[in-house]
Amino acid sequence: MLDRSMVGTRIRQRRVMTGLKQAELAERAGISASYLNLIEHNRRRIGGRTLLQIAQVLEVEPSLLSEGAGAQLLAALKEAAAGQNDLSPDASAEVTPELDRIEEFAGRFPGWAGLLAQLNQRREDMEQTITVLTERLAHDPQLAEALHEVISTVTSIRSTAAILAETRELEPEWQMRFHRNINEDGSRLAEGAEALMHYLEAAPNTKADIRSPQDELHAFLESHGFHFSQLEGWGAASRVESIIENSAELRTGPAQELARMLLRQYVDDARAMPLDEMLRHVERYGTKPDVISRQSQQPLARVFRRLAFLPENVTGLVGLVSIDGAGAIVLRKPILGFSVPRNGAACTLWPIYDCLAQPGRPQRHMLRQGDLRLEALALTEEVVPAQFDRGPLVRAHMLLLPLEAGAGQESARDVGSTCQICSMADCLARREPSILSSGR
Repeated sequence: MLDRSMVGTRIRQRRVMTGLKQAELAERAGISASYLNLIEHNRRRIGGRTLLQIAQVLEVEPSLLSEGAGAQLLAALKEAAAGQNDLSPDASAEVTPELDRIEEFAGRFPGWAGLLAQLNQRREDMEQTITVLTERLAHDPQLAEALHEVISTVTSIRSTAAILAETRELEPEWQMRFHRNINEDGSRLAEGAEALMHYLEAAPNTKADIRSPQDELHAFLESHGFHFSQLEGWGAASRVESIIENSAELRTGPAQELARMLLRQYVDDARAMPLDEMLRHVERYGTKPDVISRQSQQPLARVFRRLAFLPENVTGLVGLVSIDGAGAIVLRKPILGFSVPRNGAACTLWPIYDCLAQPGRPQRHMLRQGDLRLEALALTEEVVPAQFDRGPLVRAHMLLLPLEAGAGQESARDVGSTCQICSMADCLARREPSILSSGR
C-alpha cells in the first residue's frame, strides 16, 4: 500500500531536482516559506489547491506527489529486485537492492525506474523465449523433421553443384538434368526455410507452445488440474461432450477425440470407485495403491488413475505417466520437476519399461533424476484381450510419489528424461548422443 504521509518528502525531492530554493517555490506557489518548510518535513498535511499549485510549479502530475510512484511501477521494481536472486551467485552477491526505498527511488527518478522495469520485463520475455526454443530443440519432432529436410536439400544441392564444377566434359543432356535438379532442390530449400522461419517465429508468442493433439490434450488436463468434478456421480457420461465443446485448449478434432477417450475412461473409473469412497480410502491409507486396491477390490491401474486425477489438496503430490505397447508416452502428469519428454519415448531405465518386458509383474523403485528423488510404482494393464490371431494390447502406467525424507538414498536408480537431453555419463542404455556437453 502506498504511503501518503510522504507527500512532503516527495515535494522536497522534486524541488531539489529542479534546482528551486524553498523560498522560491513557496513564493511561486503562493504560500509562506515557513509553511512549505513544515510541509516538506511532513508536519503539515497538504491537499487541494495548494497541492495543485506546487505540482504546477514543479511541472509534475499532482498524483505523483500525493501517491508517489504508481503501484504498477512499484510492483515491477519489486519483481526486478526478486529476479536478481536468479542471477549467478557472484553477481547476486554484488547487488543488494534497498527494498525499503523503492518508492523513494521511483519518485525521485521516475524515468530510470520505468526503464529498469522495462528492462526487467524484457529479460523475463527473453527467458521465456529461450525456454520455449530449448523445449522445441529438445522434444519437437516437427522441428527436427524440418531441419533434417533443410540439411538434406542443402547436401543434395552441394553434391550436384560439385559434379558440375568438377566434371570438365559433360553431355548436354546430363548437364540439363543436373541444372534441373539444382533448380528443383533450390525451390524446395526456399519453401522449407520459409516454413521453418514461420514456425520458429511463433515461439515467443506462446507460453504453452501447443502444437500437436497430445499437447492440446495435456494443456486441457492442466487447465482442469487433472480433476473433473462434473464427471463424479450419476449422469457423468452425458457431460463429456459439453466439457470438450467448452474447452479453449482442444482446438483440433484429433485432440478432442483423445480427450473424449480419456474422459470416458475417467467416467468408468469414477463409477467403479466413487469419489466419496476414494476420499475415505485416501484418508485411511494415504497414497498406497496396493492397499487401496485390496480394500476396494479394483485393479491397480484404475487405482493409479484415480489417485492421479484427484485434487492435490486431497492426495498431495501424485504424478502419473502412461505409455502404449510401443513405449510412446500417451499421458503425462509429472511432479516435483521430474522431467518427462513431450513426445516419443522416455528414458529406457524407467521401471515402466521393465513392465513392458515383464507384463503382469508390478515394479517398485526409488528413482533419482538429477537432485530429485522419488518413488515410482509401475505395472501393465491389458487394454484389449488376446485373440487366437494376435496377442493382447497393453499399456503401462507409472505412479510417481514424493519420497519420504531419508528413504531410498543409497538404493535409488539413476534415470534421465530422454537420451537427447540426458547428462548421465557412460549410460549403457543410451540410444543417441546428448546435446548437453557436460556429463554427470
